[in-house]
Amino acid sequence: MTLLSVEGIRVVLGGVVAVDAVDLDVADASIVGLIGPNGAGKTTLVNAVSGYAKPESGSVTLDGVDITGWRPERLLRQGLARTFQGARLFEGMTVLENVEVAAMSKHGRRAARRRALAVLEQLDLDSRQSLLAGILGAGEQRLLGLARSLAAEPRMLMLDEPAAGLNDEESVALAETLRRLPKEYNLALVVIEHDMGLIMNLCDEITVLESGKRLSHGTPAEVRNDPRVIEAYLGKSAA
Repeated sequence: MTLLSVEGIRVVLGGVVAVDAVDLDVADASIVGLIGPNGAGKTTLVNAVSGYAKPESGSVTLDGVDITGWRPERLLRQGLARTFQGARLFEGMTVLENVEVAAMSKHGRRAARRRALAVLEQLDLDSRQSLLAGILGAGEQRLLGLARSLAAEPRMLMLDEPAAGLNDEESVALAETLRRLPKEYNLALVVIEHDMGLIMNLCDEITVLESGKRLSHGTPAEVRNDPRVIEAYLGKSAA
């Protein structure tokens, strides 16, 4: 069943067409990768879906509800959340407090505390709950940002470069965590990422953007072997 349906989204920024009539369907409990060269329109597309950019035309539907042009806070209540390239943490607050604040978008104080503790335990961050968020390493800060999003109980979660700044070991651990989220949290994921090893091994389907347009879409194997993708993005060595 399709959870998220994006049809013909077009976004113009400063007179430049950043996203040009892009379609994207995300099935319930699936993981879809979003890749392409720098400037391809990946983040702009996610911004348009998640309420941080206004589409000029096209539509976005979440679980049968037209959410086109909704504000981020309204989308969060509807079940759509996203992370950013930067962790955007409250560095002077504890790990637990960071997640608890996010959980309060759906719960009262006591229920939010229970939700936050449960998410931290599932992401193996419970032993860090009393630490200030600002002293965590890059990998744990990425996990904490993910925990904040999960605390809001989304049905659709969009991640913008979750592996940026991580070493190989941290990237592998992150991929293992992301892989189990759809089943454990009853959600779907859209993942923007430049780490092709992570994307190819993580995703059920991949959409490739180039110059604001959809260049290719399919399974990882189909995308990896698409001559247009090899030429435009992956490079001849990927063949």
